[in-house]
Amino acid sequence: MKVLLLLGLVAVALCEPTKFVGDKVLRLTPGSEEDVTIIREIGHKVKVDFWKPDSPDLVTIGMNVDIHVPAAQLDMVFTILQQSGIEVKIMFENLQEAVEAQMDNKRATKAHDYTKYNNWATINDWVVSISSANADLISRQVIGNTYEGRPMHLLKIGKKTGSAKPAVFMDCGFHAREWITHAFCQWFINEAVSTYGSDPEMTNLLDRMDFLVLPVFNIDGYEYTWTKDRMWRKTRSKNSGSSCIGTDPNRNFDAGWCTTGASSNPCSETYCGSSIESEIESKNLANFIRSNKSIIKAYLTVHSYSQLLLFPYSYKYGLAADHSELLSVSQGAIAALRSLHGTRYTSGPGAVTIYPAAGGSDDWAYDLGVKYSYTFELRDEGRYGFLLPESQIKPTCEETMLAVKYIASYVLNNLY
Repeated sequence: MKVLLLLGLVAVALCEPTKFVGDKVLRLTPGSEEDVTIIREIGHKVKVDFWKPDSPDLVTIGMNVDIHVPAAQLDMVFTILQQSGIEVKIMFENLQEAVEAQMDNKRATKAHDYTKYNNWATINDWVVSISSANADLISRQVIGNTYEGRPMHLLKIGKKTGSAKPAVFMDCGFHAREWITHAFCQWFINEAVSTYGSDPEMTNLLDRMDFLVLPVFNIDGYEYTWTKDRMWRKTRSKNSGSSCIGTDPNRNFDAGWCTTGASSNPCSETYCGSSIESEIESKNLANFIRSNKSIIKAYLTVHSYSQLLLFPYSYKYGLAADHSELLSVSQGAIAALRSLHGTRYTSGPGAVTIYPAAGGSDDWAYDLGVKYSYTFELRDEGRYGFLLPESQIKPTCEETMLAVKYIASYVLNNLY
């Protein structure tokens, strides 16, 4: 009986989501090469989770480095930091409290809500219902299933004209824990169909072009952040020869694959995968874009956090052939975004603006011939990081809409 009871407790423990009681998120600012080395050592030798940058190897002098330190490692990490004299700021005193405080929209609803974070089951049902309720503007297709068998819904939004129109492709939720991104794709789709006919800019866009929107790219990872570990980032595929799960899908594309800012270690948060497009989700997205390359004129991929609008290249320092145009469009877009709530973004090529990272979908799309290729890093700059409260969903989505509409209008007027 005791053994059964114990097994029962073990089973319950296995089903319980990870708790972060007493964990802290620290912001470190390395002032010297020595500081950089120490922070990298912590990253390689102590079980900590790098929020920004994505991996310890990307740390450079003067950068704000945000790391999540589990309670059990705090003494060791603080000892190392005190001995080194690295500047430390505590961003979260108790990460578990922040995880719980994120859900600050207390409007009780079981249904889908644009100002709350919705789980996958709710989003899945919503995709079907918004498509059927707006059949004149939305058509839905499944571009493939995820590793765990979930359908990757793609919504085509635009006035049905019977002929091919230029299109903007947009995805959200590459990295599972970046919940504000999933919220934005849902907001965008609703805003597009509900303002068609009343907002002249949106009406013109939908009359003359289509938006191809993948509301959740890494569905398995997203589901896992709801059921098991809120801080999960990667996909959920098994890796042969390793007990570590998942690949960083934004290191899995054919763009300088696995050369810089990516890892060949399956246990790393920036693992590039066993090969290019080893992840079925990456392959499904790439196959769709390859087969619709003639109409796709822009590629937008939405991440968080940092308040950035990035464009190629990230896998190398060399400037893109269309650099000056991509830069000026990005500057117009972030000016439009700032006009609403005063939120300041920085724009530029990925490698020089933040850090080099190979295998990203934006660089891959650009090299394929999709000229207007951009990565958004939404709010904020680290106060809440991945745990942006629900109360910020509306302002974040409202301002981001302005940037997306700016880019789409520019693309429509500069077709190639």
